[in-house]
Amino acid sequence: MISSRSIALRRAAVALAIGSLFTLASCGSSDDGAPVTTPVASAAKRPNILYIMADDLGYSDIHAFGGEINTPNLDALVQSGRILTNHHTGTVCAITRAMLISGTDHHLVGEGTMGVPTDERKGLPGYEGYLNDRALSVAQLLKDGGYHTYMAGKWHIGSGIVGSATGGGQTPDQWGFERSYALLGGAATNHFAHEPAGSKNYTEDGQYVQPGQPGQPGGTGGSPAVFYSTDFYTQKLIAYIDSNKGDGKPFFAYAAYTSPHWPLQVPEPYLHNYAGKYDAGYDAIRSARIARQKALGIIPADFTPYRGAPETLTQSPATANNGAANAKYVSAVHSAAQGYGDYGPGTVDKSWNSLSTAEKKAQARYMEIYAGMVENLDHNIGLLIQHLKDIGEYDNTFIMFQSDNGAEGWPIDSGADPTATDTANATDAIYPTLGTDNGKQNAQRLQYGLRWAEVSATPFRLTKGYAGEGGVSTPLIVHLPGQAAQLPTLRAFTHVTDNTATFLAIAKIDPPTQAAPPLVNTLTGVDSNKGKVVYNNRYVYPVTGQSLLPLLNGDASGEVHTAAFGDEAYGRGYLRSSDGRWKALWTEPPSGPVDGHWQLFDLQADRGENNDVATQNPSIIDSLVQQWNTYMSTVGGVEPLRPRGYY
Repeated sequence: MISSRSIALRRAAVALAIGSLFTLASCGSSDDGAPVTTPVASAAKRPNILYIMADDLGYSDIHAFGGEINTPNLDALVQSGRILTNHHTGTVCAITRAMLISGTDHHLVGEGTMGVPTDERKGLPGYEGYLNDRALSVAQLLKDGGYHTYMAGKWHIGSGIVGSATGGGQTPDQWGFERSYALLGGAATNHFAHEPAGSKNYTEDGQYVQPGQPGQPGGTGGSPAVFYSTDFYTQKLIAYIDSNKGDGKPFFAYAAYTSPHWPLQVPEPYLHNYAGKYDAGYDAIRSARIARQKALGIIPADFTPYRGAPETLTQSPATANNGAANAKYVSAVHSAAQGYGDYGPGTVDKSWNSLSTAEKKAQARYMEIYAGMVENLDHNIGLLIQHLKDIGEYDNTFIMFQSDNGAEGWPIDSGADPTATDTANATDAIYPTLGTDNGKQNAQRLQYGLRWAEVSATPFRLTKGYAGEGGVSTPLIVHLPGQAAQLPTLRAFTHVTDNTATFLAIAKIDPPTQAAPPLVNTLTGVDSNKGKVVYNNRYVYPVTGQSLLPLLNGDASGEVHTAAFGDEAYGRGYLRSSDGRWKALWTEPPSGPVDGHWQLFDLQADRGENNDVATQNPSIIDSLVQQWNTYMSTVGGVEPLRPRGYY
């Protein structure tokens, strides 16, 4: 057992190693107020930064967080790093990515919802559906501060390229990435590519490309190369790193993988590595994960996990006015007491024992393929880390790994009974093809459904798209430069915007703080520059995340965030109290309370969100809801008239 004195000495050694690697490169202002960048004058190179993001990976999927999936490279990263168990993101991909790049709330920088909203919010400021011109970019700050900046993988916060009909300035090359290979949208239609000539789904350095096509990246000579997204992004990022190897400059490398996002596909041997592993069903796998999480210390021994969604064998009906022009939908700001009470239908969500033999066969296969994708992802993470070792950069690299949001609980057949789909997928004609490369542009959009997502979210409630802990809590692993042994698990509440601040702190780059000059509308009296700062002659919202470096170095302890913290997307919202104890949560019916009330959970006693204590604590819930309304006003958030998910 490691003594507290040994831990303290190790922390000090790591902090000293990091401190010796830093040299100053900061952003300031010239005499006329225009921002300038201090030249990098380093006697020793500052640390590289490798940031790895999985797509729709659940909290408990990897082995280090309790999962049964084989992820030895992430295990090794933990053994030379540390785990943070209370890390949070946005509810969906694009929202998280907007906050990562900008370092602040997504409503301020263009992703109030994922993409352009189709409701009454379309056209409102903050709902552009791409990273807007009021956003900072961590990549630009790092580039201006002397870093090479590379990314490969999913972008999802703007698809307009310079000179195109869709507009310009939205792709990674316009946001500070020196080299980038990007999937512009939120998902690949086939992880094996097969893009048609002329498709506009991918760019490299701001130019459209078709992966796997002859003469294009991923193609060899006159014929397409074998392409699988996770493998390809790894090799592309390695090539970018090597392109400037040895020039003395540090790099920021963003590995934005699309795995294990649907469609569920993976090459051999991963396609069949988990045959039979999930035949025991949802409850058995989930119970085993909970036991491992407690054994690993991910959750306390007395933690009460979410008890699971109740079984529904038929869709609960929508209210009579659902979809009608006169519908009055209950929302976070419109309660049943005010005469609002409409909502949509529920979903079919069967337990394992209610499935037929054929359904069990198909469902188990979905999870087998998913697990293979996660193992392949881990293999590629291992290749990246090994390459850093091979080129002598590992000991000088800060590494962070996480998922972009909670597990993807997209209901098969849009919430209707999936019996027909699952039964068909279990037939001899289809079953062997599940998860394979069909050689076509579009793969079967194979998903693993509600119950496996609930397993992935273990031990928390709800999944991607929701503000429950299962939707916004993700695994986080951090490795400091020079770190050789695992440090104690950190349990403070952290957020993806803190990543941004941490990267800048690692690089010794000060984020801009020069206040933007007032720009007051003479009719409304509103100052549109309120809260903004100046950077590169633009008026932008500052980084509001908090650097985790003091916590990681052992120079600080306790909470990172001491103010109330809120978020909203799709009308679903939450607010965490300033002391970290309480969480107010709003979810539309029928997933949330039918009367549309705000729920209240005691996070210290019930992070599994089993017991709504709003009725017992009326003053607390009232105060938190008022604070949430203030949060929405501050960031320009607009509650939709009809709250509903992105499905």
